[in-house]
Formats: sequence, C-alpha cells, structure tokens
Amino acid sequence: MVFGTVNNGIKGAFRIGQTVSVLGRTGVNWLRGERPPAPRLLRQTFESLGATYIKLGQFIASSPTFFPKEYVEEFQYCLDKTPNLPFGVIRKIIRDELGRPIEEVFSEIDPVALASASIAQVHAARLVSGEDVVIKVQKPGVENILLTDLNFLFLSAKILETLAPKLSWTSLSGIVEEIQRTMMEECDFIKEANNLKVFRDFLHNTHNEDAAVPLVYEHCSTRRILTMERFHGVPLTDLESIRGYARDPERTLITAMNTWFSSLTQCEFFHADVHAGNLMVLKDGRVGFIDFGIVGRIRPDTWQAVSDFISAIMVGNFDGMADAMIRIGITREHVEVSALAADLRRLYQQMDRMVPDQVPYEAEQAEDDVNNILMDMVKIGESHGLHFPREFALLLKQFLYFDRYVHILAPEMDVFMDERLNMLH
Repeated sequence: MVFGTVNNGIKGAFRIGQTVSVLGRTGVNWLRGERPPAPRLLRQTFESLGATYIKLGQFIASSPTFFPKEYVEEFQYCLDKTPNLPFGVIRKIIRDELGRPIEEVFSEIDPVALASASIAQVHAARLVSGEDVVIKVQKPGVENILLTDLNFLFLSAKILETLAPKLSWTSLSGIVEEIQRTMMEECDFIKEANNLKVFRDFLHNTHNEDAAVPLVYEHCSTRRILTMERFHGVPLTDLESIRGYARDPERTLITAMNTWFSSLTQCEFFHADVHAGNLMVLKDGRVGFIDFGIVGRIRPDTWQAVSDFISAIMVGNFDGMADAMIRIGITREHVEVSALAADLRRLYQQMDRMVPDQVPYEAEQAEDDVNNILMDMVKIGESHGLHFPREFALLLKQFLYFDRYVHILAPEMDVFMDERLNMLH
C-alpha cells in the first residue's frame, strides 16, 4: 500500500513535469512568432496534453453556460480520437482484470479495435458460450493521469479566484470539481454497467419492448473492462439503411424520442449524449441506446421548470418560456420577463428557419446548428443576468439533437403538436 502510494506520487510528479514541459514548449513557440488565436492555441495545447485536457476541451464544447462563445466553438474540434494501443497491451489488461486465462472466457477477440478514445479502447469479441460482445478496455495509467491533472487544475483555479475575485462568480474551482466528478465516473466501468442495468430496468418497468440497451456480462466485467452484448445496426441518421430494418422510420424516431422523454421522469438519470453514434436502429427494428458513460441527473424542481418551458414552447408562450428560464437559472439580479420573452421570440423564429426542408441535410452542418442555437439560447439568458446549471445545457443539447433527427427522418412532423410524442410524461 505504501509502495503504491509512493509509486503514484512519483507518477504524479512525472505527469506534472510533462504538463509543464508542454506548456513551456507552447510558450517558446509563441515567442518565436507562432501565435494562432487564443482559443485555437488553447485547444492545440489541450490536445498535446492528452486525456484529461481533451475531456476538458469537450466539457468546454458542451458548456456554453460556463465559457465564452469563441472557446465553445473552437473546442467543437477537440477530437477524442487517439492512436490504438498495441493489441498485446490490451490483451494483458484483459487477462490481468479477469484474473484467469483469456481462453476460458473469450473464444476470440478481434485484435483490430472498433474504436479508440482517450480513456478506453473497444474491441469486438466472442464469448466461449457463443455470444457476440464488445469489450471496452480502459487504457493503462489513465485514472492516475486524470487525478493528477485535475488536482493541478483545481489548485490553479483556486489561485486564480484568489487573484481575481470576480472569477468566483463563474466558480472556476467548482467547474473543475464538476469535471472531476464526471470524468472519474467515466473511468469507473462498474458505474457504467450499473447505468446500463438501471436503464434496462426502466425499459422493463415501462413495458417498452421497442428500445434496448446492451446486456452487461458481469462475469467478465470489472472496474477497468466492460463486456457488453454487441449490437448490430445502423446510426439513427442513416435513413436508407434504416428503411431496410424498419418499415416506418418516422415511427422508429418517435420510439427513440418517447423512450428518452420518459426517462426524464421515470428513470434516475437521462442519457446525456444522444448523438447519432449512440442511437442505433437494430436489425430487428428496435432502437438501441449505447454508451452510458455520460448521464445527467436533474432535480425535480428544475425538471418542473423545464417541463413548463417545453409546455410554453408548445403553445408559443414566450412569457411562459422566459418565466421558466428564470426559475431554471441562477441570478443575482431582477430579470425582466417581457424583455427576455421578446429575445426568445426572435430566437424561436430563427430556429424555425434553421433547416429549410428543401436544403439537403449535412451532418456536420446540423451539429453546428445544434451548438449555435444552444449557445444563442444560453447567451440570451446570460445577457439578462441568468447563469444556468450545466445539466440544463446537457438537457437542451439532447432536445436539439432530436430536432436534427426529425429533419432527417420525419421532416413533415410537428414535434410540438404530434399526439404520438409524449414529451412531458
């Protein structure tokens, strides 16, 4: 135990040394005249620093409640793709985590990764009992790097808040603590496995047989490896392929949306990353929800305000929207409801024109639209003195993802008037 602590301390010191070295190199390049705009410089530096800072960049990209628009926009390009680790390294991690020969559990593992991100790498495999699975394998040393980096960032944030008291309103140290909580949860595959089981129970309890989550194989899952049923299907945005699996793509989309909306009130969390890669249409026509590393939880009083917000949107009641936003946000000053309502009306008209039906859908453009509208909505609130909890931004982002899917799969559907959609219950 003492050796482990000393060893982690040495690794931590080495990691701080690496961080200082990268920052120093960036500073030298800047002095030599390499001076890209500040947001791009910061993103490039973060990508050089690795796992923690890439995740921090993605946090910035999805948190217009906390960061300036130009940084939020730049960090959309912060890709969480890293080179594949050699299969020999992955195989050793799996063997060490299982505590027994791999051949006793898996009849085969594909040495070519399906995906590789900063925290984990995913491989297709088959159990000795014949089931097709995927194994999510945490990369070595990731957790120690995250803790070292985040402690360093927390200390830096505290120093900055002391030197510049105005920053305490945005609570930099609080942001770092929130990042630490979400990142450490992503490192704990037992928590992700539990999220999958909780969502599976939610589907069972709501008698939902049209949606599915991967089954977790607990006998070959640990804190650092997660073995799950392999889903075969296509992304929710692939209309042509979906037609081969589902007779009515519009009905499939409604299933996905109703499942997610129901989870807001009937599950202890909501899936907080429903981009196209995490929603699949399976070969049997069901909707598959995958990757439960990022989930959101919303307090009942906040949800009531969000529910009122949606209800107000449905009937075009901008005063109601403004009132709900004020209850969702945190403010130190009086907010004029009518002025906020007027600004929201202008934004709503812009959203209505966002993707004319005659314009071909472009996935990259749609992602930009999602983020731009989200940032505009938050910016309007902030211009009236409101600060929103990050969960609200996460929630809004999922709503806007679904808005994109409607444009692809059901452009004629009126989301707020269609009686098949159950947005509030």
